[in-house]
Amino acid sequence: MTRTFDKSKLPSRHVSVGPERAPQRSYYYAMGMTEEDIAKPFVGIASAGNDSAPCNTLLDAQADMARQGVIEAGGTPRRFNTITVTDGIAMGHQGMKSSLISREVIADSVEVSVRGHCYDALVTYAGCDKSLPGMMMAMLRLNVPSIFVYGGSILPGRFHDEDVTVVDVFEAVGQHSAGNCPLQELIELEKVACPGHGACGGQFTANTMACVAEAIGLSLPNSNMAPAPYESRDDMAVAAGRQVMDLIERNLRPRDICTREAFVNAARIVAATGGSTNAALHLPAMASEAGIEFDLFDVAEAFKSTPYLADLKPGGKYVARDMHNAGGVYMLMKTMMDNDLLNGDCITVTGKTLGENIEEITWNSDQKVIYDVKNAITETGGVVGLKGSLAPEGAIVKVAGMARLQFRGPAQIFECEEDAFDAVEKREIKEGSVIIIRNEGPKGGPGMREMLATTAALYGQGMGEKVALITDGRFSGATRGFCIGHVGPEAADGGPIGLVEDGDMINIDAEAGTIDLEVDEKTLEERRSRYTPHVNDYGSGALWRYAQNVGPAYKGAVTHPGAKAEKHVYADI
Repeated sequence: MTRTFDKSKLPSRHVSVGPERAPQRSYYYAMGMTEEDIAKPFVGIASAGNDSAPCNTLLDAQADMARQGVIEAGGTPRRFNTITVTDGIAMGHQGMKSSLISREVIADSVEVSVRGHCYDALVTYAGCDKSLPGMMMAMLRLNVPSIFVYGGSILPGRFHDEDVTVVDVFEAVGQHSAGNCPLQELIELEKVACPGHGACGGQFTANTMACVAEAIGLSLPNSNMAPAPYESRDDMAVAAGRQVMDLIERNLRPRDICTREAFVNAARIVAATGGSTNAALHLPAMASEAGIEFDLFDVAEAFKSTPYLADLKPGGKYVARDMHNAGGVYMLMKTMMDNDLLNGDCITVTGKTLGENIEEITWNSDQKVIYDVKNAITETGGVVGLKGSLAPEGAIVKVAGMARLQFRGPAQIFECEEDAFDAVEKREIKEGSVIIIRNEGPKGGPGMREMLATTAALYGQGMGEKVALITDGRFSGATRGFCIGHVGPEAADGGPIGLVEDGDMINIDAEAGTIDLEVDEKTLEERRSRYTPHVNDYGSGALWRYAQNVGPAYKGAVTHPGAKAEKHVYADI
């Protein structure tokens, strides 16, 4: 494929064109590049590959395959790496405070590397939860032609002749503490639950955001749900490398693709798949990078009119491999488009509209994973937004697979996750109570920890359906049960969640979208007058800096003003 590009209009001219750039070119010659290579567009290939966890171990190899596609289509690839924090390993201890912060570090590091080296385009590779939105945030921030590629999910493990995921291991911890799972059985399960490379297999945060990437138009059609070990991923990598060169030629950029309508499409896919509540944090953060107002309430509004269609774990039966075999995200979008639940006019990285891409899909009536809209699992989506006197800035709950949508009970207060988990282990949680875990918000934690260790242990003890749990922190995409996160304002900002006392009655109605603290305003004012926010343990370093800059959860817990305040777009330098 022969293409010529005008470097005088591309950022890489600042490091490769003209006599004054001879010093820069000497570095390229040192790496074996030729004059022809230097004259081509420079494509950054950003990989979150590392040995931290199986989510990331194949990313570098996939990213290197994308080089081939870039070269074939007339570009010069330049691979670089960024970090990840893997939630399954960080979960249940202080390490989880680093998880959400890693999203910002990833976006910032990709931005800084691209700015410093003047790359003209991006292909980004991510596998674990926060690295997906982190990469897409960087793409939108820089606004160079870009494609996102997910590294793929893990295959399910097999235990007692059933498919299992890491969530089964977390829940088995609770069963063990309740005396219902012998230690030897727990050890046997942990050895087979994760059989190889790839991200967690259920519709947890990674797979949710992988679906978002296709729905919003930043990934090639049906490129993300194939499991990590599948050889087809090599072909997808090469295709992404080729296609990004087409985007340079068209000057088609992420902000052209990620319009407000595209964000609504993405939110609908989250609801239809019973996806992770974390999407309600990541979609507003991505929108901020594009200069679009799209907060938790906008996400929740899209959820209200979206049916639950994909029968995926943790609320359903199947894992990402099964969805891939059923036809992938585009099979789901086929029935949604046919029933006017998606905007088909949104452009995608193919250069075609979402509707044009979907026209190439034929509905597969033989598969059992994705339901037709006319026969939806439930009429409303798998994720619901809440608002009320306990959460004036909103909250979010995943209802996929839940039989009970209302809950009223007395508060049982914990000032941090460790205290709550300890109470679960000691069987001190009272049936019918509303567990409050506070001081875990973006600022107060800092870092807005996920609570999977606690919720899974409750389920393992058989208490998952007998209590509700509310936090100004987050829940894992793997969490199930009446678990409400992102409560705002958080306790550190003087929100009502910080004023709740043991025994206060709390009323939750996920059908009506309400969450209320049944305490009169006079009493709350008196409590407010003597309230002192909790002081966290971080007086320096990355977590301290994050706490100084982070905004509220309902706006995505972002740490800078976003595109609305920018004075220039990197892609136009």
